[in-house]
Amino acid sequence: MNTARPQPLARALAALDVLSHFHKQPAVIALWRRWFGPLLRQLTPGHRRVLLALGAVGIACTSPLKEFHRARKWLEFTPDTAGKILAIVTLMLLVLACYHAARRFASLPVWVRRHPQLCLHACFWLWMIVVWNTLPASTTLRTVLAGCALFLPLLLWRLGYLLITAQRGKLGGTSLRDHWFYIWPVWGNTSAAPYGKGYDYLNSCEAQDEEALARAQLAGLKLLILALLCGAGVDLLDGLVFGDDNFYRQAIGGFTLDCASASRMIKNPGTAPVWQGWVAIYCELFRQVLVRCAKGHVIIACLRFGGFYVFRNTYKPLAAETIVEFWNRYYYYFKELLVNFFFFPVFTRYFKQSPRLRIAAAVFASAFVGNMYYHIIASPAFSLGDWSRLWAEFSPRLFYCFVLALGIYLSMLREKARVKGGPPRSWPRRALAIFGVWTFFAFIHLWAKDSMSYAARFHFVLELFGLG
Repeated sequence: MNTARPQPLARALAALDVLSHFHKQPAVIALWRRWFGPLLRQLTPGHRRVLLALGAVGIACTSPLKEFHRARKWLEFTPDTAGKILAIVTLMLLVLACYHAARRFASLPVWVRRHPQLCLHACFWLWMIVVWNTLPASTTLRTVLAGCALFLPLLLWRLGYLLITAQRGKLGGTSLRDHWFYIWPVWGNTSAAPYGKGYDYLNSCEAQDEEALARAQLAGLKLLILALLCGAGVDLLDGLVFGDDNFYRQAIGGFTLDCASASRMIKNPGTAPVWQGWVAIYCELFRQVLVRCAKGHVIIACLRFGGFYVFRNTYKPLAAETIVEFWNRYYYYFKELLVNFFFFPVFTRYFKQSPRLRIAAAVFASAFVGNMYYHIIASPAFSLGDWSRLWAEFSPRLFYCFVLALGIYLSMLREKARVKGGPPRSWPRRALAIFGVWTFFAFIHLWAKDSMSYAARFHFVLELFGLG
């Protein structure tokens, strides 16, 4: 029997593992229940949903106003107060109409039951056509039309999840309260992909007893701590790499690499050394991941405090060894949206006799077509029919989405071709694979933002290799 004491490193690693998984430790869960036991017992699933639904009423009354503010530079008139109120009421009535249609899903026409998402989006496009071709003199009516046009794209996907629940026959036994709270979520992502998806997933992850609620809330507390660390990481990169005058730069005597952003280098070619370009593209990728983590962790933490132990939005994407793995880990709920509304409808219907073509069609339908569609309809330029600005804003993203879809497809084929049960990769090969994934996403990220020309972006890439 081996009675040797563990080495200091092993003990330190074991202690770190316990600390990083404190939300799973029985002693910590018991302490949390001792501190907050009476409150946890009062927060039954029914009570929590009532509170979330009441909060959603407030969100329904305020979030459209934020969209007016976000789109103020696109509006060619000053919205009036009466129009804003009517826009909010109209949006609520549209949600109620969709809910009652879902409740009577079995009695809807056959073509609606077979293609509920297409019908939902067809109604949306009819509304948009009316908006684009109607120029009422009344400022109130213009405000109502513009307000609904600005916010409807954000509701579409949550209403889509409602229809998925109805199509699966799982709407029975539920009330408006059970769906209202995720259609107008209080956890702060009304202008993003639906975190937590819809009723089916949230219901499957909901804590049903005091212990499960305590565990979910402790997991939420862990995410808040991680969000703070990710925010600190963003500030660290800003200060030490990009030269922002913040605490981290001042703490080490003002040292900074003072790298220009990739966007600035593209707009001003030849003004920075090549090494700064390489540092910028990788550090901007790291920064983007940290920003996504910080925001997503806060939202998921709120969901977990509400009793829904849902999966993280971002989970160690920089440790991914394949492109498709990074894509799954980086923005989980956006990926799930594309999978549910674009990938599976194509994959389950078309090219069943050709596996490779079937996967290719489904991947491009989601990562290319769906990705572009989601971002285009969410733009104020689209909602208000400003086509020149829309093209300037999204033409570079066509290249980004195409290369992303191609990369995901090739990555899926490569993973499928790997021999299962084979020897694990060596550490050098794993590190090389991770670096390759970083490089892929760092480069395609150059086309994901700003309205610079294709020629300027390609010239910047050539400069990185000394060919500019």
